Amino acid sequence: MLTGTQLRAGRAIIGLSIEDLAELTGLSINDIVQAEGGTAVDAHVAERLRLALEPKGVVFLAAGEDNPGAGPGVRLRGQGGDEGIRPEDLSSANDG
Repeated sequence: MLTGTQLRAGRAIIGLSIEDLAELTGLSINDIVQAEGGTAVDAHVAERLRLALEPKGVVFLAAGEDNPGAGPGVRLRGQGGDEGIRPEDLSSANDG
């Protein structure tokens, strides 16, 4: 179950305003404000928000999922962009 704090953090980590998220999900601004501020988040609203945020790179973590004893969290999925030249492949020929 997602928490309001996770939903708020997920939106913030990708830089979406509440208004942008409302437009993206079709939910009202009030629904989003209530979900982000509440401890008991409506399951339907949470699911709509999750489905909107995950494709944008937001990863929701359950309590203890990647660190025993840690609470629920949010992570931004890596973009998988250009990682440059690996150290073992460096040479004077490719030293720019």
